[in-house]
Amino acid sequence: MALDANEIARLSGIAMWRDDKASQGLGMEILEVGPGNAKLVMPVTERMLNGHGTCHGGFIFSLADSAFAFACNSHGQPAVAQHCSVTYITPGRLGMRLIADARERQRGERSGIYDITVRDEAGTVIAEFRGHSRTLPGSLIE
Repeated sequence: MALDANEIARLSGIAMWRDDKASQGLGMEILEVGPGNAKLVMPVTERMLNGHGTCHGGFIFSLADSAFAFACNSHGQPAVAQHCSVTYITPGRLGMRLIADARERQRGERSGIYDITVRDEAGTVIAEFRGHSRTLPGSLIE
């Protein structure tokens, strides 16, 4: 029996999460994974603050990168980052729950482009991230 795209995305997310110690270690949670998209949340903790008292950009980048990873791997085929860029808009602050929403813009045979917006719970844009993926041989699911 062939799996539909939603089931492939769900199973791919489970397979990815199982071994993703980085995202788990930063307190991220998966809110949703679908074909070509993903939404993750991460609380800003005291250990994430920089010398200005705001969330260090590396943690914001990591959240966006993790959402990117779940989105570009949602088709059941392994994919890795080829190139990423981020623009920081507004500082993240202690106690915020940052939400990264990843959307597939283009997907070809070997590469894809994904846009990820990181917002706080009020909807304020914290950062915009663009990721370019490279597809690898193999499968994430049986």
